[in-house]
Amino acid sequence: MNHTEKIAARLPEYSLDAMLITSKAGERYALGFHGEGLLLVTREGARYSTDGRYIEAAREQLEGLEICLTTTEKGHMAFAREYIEAKGLKRVGFESGSMTVDAHRRYEKELPCALVPAQKLLEELRASKDEGELALMRRAQEITDEAFKAILNFIRPGMTEREIAARLVYELLSRGGERVSFDPIVAAGPNGSRPHAVPGDLMVDKGMFITMDFGCKVGGYCSDMTRTVALGQPTGEMEEVYRAVLEAQRAGIATARAGVTGREIDAAARAVLQAAGYGEYFSHGFGHSLGVEIHEGPNASSREERRMPVGAVISAEPGVYIPGRLGVRIEDVLILNETGCENITRSPKDLIVL
Repeated sequence: MNHTEKIAARLPEYSLDAMLITSKAGERYALGFHGEGLLLVTREGARYSTDGRYIEAAREQLEGLEICLTTTEKGHMAFAREYIEAKGLKRVGFESGSMTVDAHRRYEKELPCALVPAQKLLEELRASKDEGELALMRRAQEITDEAFKAILNFIRPGMTEREIAARLVYELLSRGGERVSFDPIVAAGPNGSRPHAVPGDLMVDKGMFITMDFGCKVGGYCSDMTRTVALGQPTGEMEEVYRAVLEAQRAGIATARAGVTGREIDAAARAVLQAAGYGEYFSHGFGHSLGVEIHEGPNASSREERRMPVGAVISAEPGVYIPGRLGVRIEDVLILNETGCENITRSPKDLIVL
């Protein structure tokens, strides 16, 4: 999947002659490929340089651009300088949100052009997914749903969080995931109050909630899902918290559509938890965009004033986290359109008791 033409089309709007792309995420978005290379996109074409580890795959998979093999004698910078001089490029945008200060100094010193911060150009393109991107994300989400169904038949009292997390990785990759979107979160009992708990040696037992947050990549694009299940009969408090989180998620989903701000989506869910008496235990935003990275923008959070574009893909993941006692999070993935959203997560959300 190649987005270099989309990038090229936006260059005049930013008064740029070219865009320099050096990050893993930027390269994946622009080319549908990652070879630890350097990409220059101009208004008329593009040049990509990579080394011997990736050159064969690049030449097989990439079309419509010049591909160069770097060597110890001629590296990325030399190819970029040569291209800039040959094309007479004066203003070249760069990924100001991901380039380090040291890297910027090096590029600025060695490239015969003005480097212009242009993170917004790529961010705006990546915020609205096209049909090719959405197809990959739907497949990644299908695999994640299948993995959840499988893990329900695996969990037993006496297993550790770490064992469950390892099995989730196996289930995701064995079903076609290229890699995990992020290290899975498995948090049992009191560890559930930590939204980003690291799976450890705590053994799951009856009377506990188990929160599992996991996803995989297909074609470089992420899925993301969280489910909280009960092992053995839950207490009344556990059921009450779960119902409140589910109602909050449904309220946020009902509000989610292109044209509204992330703040409005977040507020709809937050109001439900506030009314239920759990507002102080909802410690993060309703959701985040995802794509080639698991966290992208815009976000569905209380600080997000940007309006959601058509084709935005966001998570819907309110939670309640009561320190030292329990936590509940329920997460789906939504594709936004003008009239509402498409929920591409198919796993059940009513409380599952194992």
